[in-house]
Amino acid sequence: MSVLHPDDHGKSGSTAATEAYALYDEVAEDAAALVIKRYSTSFSLASRLLAEPVRTRVCNIYALVRVADEIVDAPRPEGDHDQQLRLLDSLQAEVHEAMRTGHSANLVVHAFARTARACGIGTDLVDPFFDSMRTDLFRTEHDKASFATYVYGSAEVVGLMCLKAFLLDQPDVNGAYEALAPGARRLGAAFQKVNFLRDLGDDRDNLGRSYVPGLDPEHFDVAMRDRLLDDIDADLAAAAAVIPQLPAGSRRAVAAAHALFAELSRRLRHASPERIRSERIRVPGPVKARVVARAVTVGV
Repeated sequence: MSVLHPDDHGKSGSTAATEAYALYDEVAEDAAALVIKRYSTSFSLASRLLAEPVRTRVCNIYALVRVADEIVDAPRPEGDHDQQLRLLDSLQAEVHEAMRTGHSANLVVHAFARTARACGIGTDLVDPFFDSMRTDLFRTEHDKASFATYVYGSAEVVGLMCLKAFLLDQPDVNGAYEALAPGARRLGAAFQKVNFLRDLGDDRDNLGRSYVPGLDPEHFDVAMRDRLLDDIDADLAAAAAVIPQLPAGSRRAVAAAHALFAELSRRLRHASPERIRSERIRVPGPVKARVVARAVTVGV
């Protein structure tokens, strides 16, 4: 059965096939962009500041991250941990195969693999991410060692993947990556730790998880809040120091994302422990717009 469309007749086989491949790639990347648009308004806002083709590459990365996260955090009502584990294992295997072959029937996986192959993202970054997602299926509390491993796999490697996308067209990719990787890791860690605090009540009540070692949500107090935010602010400060070294096509977007999470950290520090336990702290839309605009001006 031919897959050629009626208006493909008269074209050479190779030309029609090339156009079909290009259309499939475009549809896959559109699917990844839709995932980002529907699941993450803050990321969608910041990603608009990325120059192309970096924007598409980063959306492709985050779409896969989002899909994997939904497998572990939003199981089907009739499902169980075994089903989630099978889905996660299957997704990881699909990603490995697509990274090897350049093609997947899963549109989000296909889009990610295109970016991974173009940017040099390997299984050394992909597998720690899946390991952390898998941890959510069987571990409900963390010690210092498991917490560090979880944050690395769930967030820091994502920052490193994005850094590879930012640097692809730079003259000294390897040198720039080595110089900027510590800052990328610290920024990813800060984002994750902020979300741990924002989701403190939901993680406990709906997912049965407590990520931060030694944090009992029932006895969460001002001293612990400030200790955790001091750690987050140290990560943010380390990340801010390297943002000016990023390529111009990604610098403004990263500065905007950094500014949004710095604003969240500030709001968390001014929120009572009781409020943090019961409410997800957010940045209102108008404030978000001002924060981004200010960050963009500084990050030009």
